[in-house]
Amino acid sequence: FGFSRSAEETFAHWPREEVLGDVIKVVRDFKPHVIVSVFSGTPRDGHGQHQVAGMLAREAYDLAGDATRFREQEFGAPWTPLKFYRSASFRPEGATLSYNAGEFNPLLGRSYAEIAAESRSQHKSQAFGVLQRKGAQIGRVLREASRANESVDPKAERSLFDGLDTTWTRFRPAMRCAASRAAFDSIVSARSEAQRRLDLLEPGKSAPALAAIARLARQAINLDANGAAREQCGTTNGDAVASLTTLRNRADEALQIALGVAVEATAERASSVVGDSTAVKVVVYNRGRMPIRVSGERLAKSNGTSPNGDGVMLVRPDSSLEYTISLIPGQTTQPWWLTQPRRGDLFAPPIPRQPADLDPDALRAVINVGFEGGETTLTAPVVFRFADPVRGEVQRPVAVVPAISVTLDRTTEYMPANVPIDRTIRVQLRSATQSSREVRISLVLPAGISSDSAFRIVTLPNFGAVRSAEFRLRGRVAAGTHTISATAESAGEKYATGYIPIEYEHIRPQTMYRDASVRVEAADVKLPANLNVAYIPGVGDNVAPALRQLGVALTVVEPASLAATDLSRFTTVVVGPRAYESSDVLVTSNARLLEFAASGGTLVVQYGQYEMMRPGMMPFPISINRPHDRVTDETAPLTILAPAHPLFNAPNRITEADWRGWVQERSLYMPRTFAEQYVPLLSLNDPGQEPRNGALLVAPYGKGTYVYTTLAFFRQLPAGVPGAARLFVNLLGAGRK
Repeated sequence: FGFSRSAEETFAHWPREEVLGDVIKVVRDFKPHVIVSVFSGTPRDGHGQHQVAGMLAREAYDLAGDATRFREQEFGAPWTPLKFYRSASFRPEGATLSYNAGEFNPLLGRSYAEIAAESRSQHKSQAFGVLQRKGAQIGRVLREASRANESVDPKAERSLFDGLDTTWTRFRPAMRCAASRAAFDSIVSARSEAQRRLDLLEPGKSAPALAAIARLARQAINLDANGAAREQCGTTNGDAVASLTTLRNRADEALQIALGVAVEATAERASSVVGDSTAVKVVVYNRGRMPIRVSGERLAKSNGTSPNGDGVMLVRPDSSLEYTISLIPGQTTQPWWLTQPRRGDLFAPPIPRQPADLDPDALRAVINVGFEGGETTLTAPVVFRFADPVRGEVQRPVAVVPAISVTLDRTTEYMPANVPIDRTIRVQLRSATQSSREVRISLVLPAGISSDSAFRIVTLPNFGAVRSAEFRLRGRVAAGTHTISATAESAGEKYATGYIPIEYEHIRPQTMYRDASVRVEAADVKLPANLNVAYIPGVGDNVAPALRQLGVALTVVEPASLAATDLSRFTTVVVGPRAYESSDVLVTSNARLLEFAASGGTLVVQYGQYEMMRPGMMPFPISINRPHDRVTDETAPLTILAPAHPLFNAPNRITEADWRGWVQERSLYMPRTFAEQYVPLLSLNDPGQEPRNGALLVAPYGKGTYVYTTLAFFRQLPAGVPGAARLFVNLLGAGRK
């Protein structure tokens, strides 16, 4: 589910009540006093998903306190936000409050605008990199609702928090007994004592006061030393609990810094197997000026067993304590939103109660640290640590994986229906075991397809080793959807899933799982006679492999080698999506492509962006509107403007069925106007939009044919859509007799 033009289409993919429930869960867990929606919840937001975000933000503000509609057992304890604002960035005249996001924060050494710019630049896949600008940056918001100061003119406000009691004393009435009230009252004096003792050159002086703050905050909400709530006393006020918990966590973090204690927990390898024992080395460094006592070392979130240390060890200043814990994990690790199969366009697992923790099941070492004046509990993630020759130190969270991972070299592929095929498929094995194993690999194949062997035996070494086995497949298969699956057997266990490591420098490594299977789409596709294609790849382009699977004779020609390539041996040249945008070499070589068409060849160009309007890019001019015309509804009906045109009839007759099963979108960056030499073949539009005729244009050019298409073939063919394959093959034969 990709770009959407409307909230209506978005809600067709994301059931409104279900997604609202997710937003309610997050609001109730985070407990905001003020909600600011970036989006207006109207068509002005553009993307349908953005409109939905703006709509649900207000609904969550209105309904997060409704325990009848959203029960506490499922959605968490009710919470009532007090104020609701919307960004007025695109409508500054309607703003009721301005603020300076560029205000310098001396504690951080930066402004929030700089932090926001750094965050935006992490959207690597969307090319959202921006400069971190200093100086005033004025933001504007509109107050839309308030439960705190509704009678006050919104334009009279000076802060988002006007009308809210932000003082510490607001929590005292929520303390339910004398013990919790006494602890609460003592927090203020302990905080003052910590400030009085603060010495940046000797931070340990404030450690006793910081430990007292953490202890008193825990007592005020009636938690024991392990964080478990007692029922007899304390508070159930959500605001107080959230604030006291935040205070306790901050005090614990400050205490660790003040003590100069650092904890490292490193595993001997990057992965561990469910049920196997893995050694974790824990090192506690005392870099402070007072001795510390270490006890109760254990592993949290192991979902298995790990021994607790019973002794108490003294660690003097400028020394360390090192010991080893045996880790026996009980379940594989993966992103929490992928732990259950996707349901339609929704990820199904429940949202963690701590949505800010992107890795709630990460393995962590937990130790108790005591010192003269208090104690605290410290945690450290269990990581695999190594030195990269270029990057230096690299840390990876330990992945808990199957003993043997099984993956196939593709997840979707075409086969021409009822046509003999002869191809190979590769099964890859990845080991996480402590010793070498013999693995038996077998396939389950569709009717009509056979393998050159019933099974393969592979010797798989230990710890991270990767081996593969190839099977030769021959036969023919009936039209329709089929499945090829692989199974590995070793030591009496069967394995039919595998994982793929996802690693980029700007994010934490992730492990994604998938079944060891391939969806086979047997398409009824006829090929033009003597077809020979040169394919120039574009951006994010996986069309060429799909065409080869259909039997198309195809040579990939990179733009850099185009000048030295003899194009006369090809019947057709295909230019991939956005190829001109990504390659200046291709732009300078474009005259060769047009000459190829003029000499009698077929030139098929897939969609580009506004660069396609530059003189000389296309044989005849086009114009693309801003914002560009697109059809985001993959089910949108189409009108064939020239039903008798050869592109809809040879070698494959295109029918209504060929437009079914398309994914994500129909077309994008459609020309709004085009020269009269082009013949428009399709008319299509999103619901409520005007029909556009620029998705498929064909023009005679010299002795050959030029085809320009903005249909989203780059999405359809890798997804195995049969109708899209049949139409694209017809384009390859355009103008040929």
